[in-house]
Amino acid sequence: MQEAVKMPAPRVNVENKEYWDAAGRGVLLVKRCTSCGEAHHYPRAICPFCYSAETEWQEAAGTGVVHAYTVMRREQPSTVTAYVALEEGPLMLTNIVDYDADALRIGMPVKVRFADAEDGIRVPVFSPS
Repeated sequence: MQEAVKMPAPRVNVENKEYWDAAGRGVLLVKRCTSCGEAHHYPRAICPFCYSAETEWQEAAGTGVVHAYTVMRREQPSTVTAYVALEEGPLMLTNIVDYDADALRIGMPVKVRFADAEDGIRVPVFSPS
């Protein structure tokens, strides 16, 4: 099993501050457009589907499946970067932690966890469920 590698702090701005504040509390948020109904990630004020500014925060279930991944074995410990298809619909670029690299598979169910990054910020990562 691999442990999480400490990540650099993300850039917090007006559009994503609530997202990072929620992550600090152990809550994963996504944005949902109230005009077209689509959920999206990375959080931003304008819907990437219909360009409406009518978006709202929604607490995500924190579950999904591995859509695609890559294992970087040159680093110690190895790191896995993956796209996770969230239960709410959007794909989320993230890291997989606490895994057996040889057991990872596309379609594998995963659940959110939160890892400490620099500057005391917590970031969502996923582990096999």
